[in-house]
Amino acid sequence: MAKAAARRKTTPRRPARGSARHRKSTRYWSGRVTRESDALDLQGGVFKLRDPKRIAASLKRSAERSRRRKAEPYRSALSMLVFYINRAGKNLSASRRRTLEKVKVELRRQFGRE
Repeated sequence: MAKAAARRKTTPRRPARGSARHRKSTRYWSGRVTRESDALDLQGGVFKLRDPKRIAASLKRSAERSRRRKAEPYRSALSMLVFYINRAGKNLSASRRRTLEKVKVELRRQFGRE
């Protein structure tokens, strides 16, 4: 019995699922999508802007200039906005969510889809 107990103590434990050793270099798949997506090359900090019109204009500019997108510019811009909102999830404050919802309306207006 002493051998079994000694063996258990010397056996290295596997790291817990969320520990740093177990994780790969990218923590979430959505972060990798944001960095490496073929959809759009976004302006840095575009979602930190406060004005819905400026955010919409930046998304529109990025969507129209992109040569890697697979859909028309409106769909690509809206897709990236919705992806960001969904990725933020519960960490998005109510006021920030309202601002980003206004961006959807502004995108529709800027693309002439009212």
